[in-house]
Amino acid sequence: MFEGATQLSLDAKGRLAIPARHREALLAAAEGMLVLTANPQGCLLLYPQPAWQPIRDKILKAPSFDARAAALKRILVGNARTEELDSAGRLLVAPELRDIAKLEKSVWLVGMGSHFEIWSDAGWKSQYAVASDALASDVPPPGFEDFSL
Repeated sequence: MFEGATQLSLDAKGRLAIPARHREALLAAAEGMLVLTANPQGCLLLYPQPAWQPIRDKILKAPSFDARAAALKRILVGNARTEELDSAGRLLVAPELRDIAKLEKSVWLVGMGSHFEIWSDAGWKSQYAVASDALASDVPPPGFEDFSL
């Protein structure tokens, strides 16, 4: 289970050092193989390969003649790259994916349970502000009517 938001830096070669607290769990869940892809919301998604496979299979079953389904296939599957961490625990983020997510030196690795989102600094701060505003309402999100902390 991956959770928490961590601000990290991309090195000059576009590598992201995965924090030690996530590295072992990620490698164990991934059997050494990770999938990095674009998200239509403006970030990248990082999945252990076994967790990505059922998602990919479901996306690929969608009808190709439906414009929205085809768009999801292009973005999620068309940009998917199988990657491995190097011996220092770094993930190489391809230039094409860095461009899509507007990643520069400062990035955010955000645990989402089964996977991570990788956001640019500006993108994460914007998403956090949007989420905070959305939750400021007195109306709870669907499914959270009886939820309390």
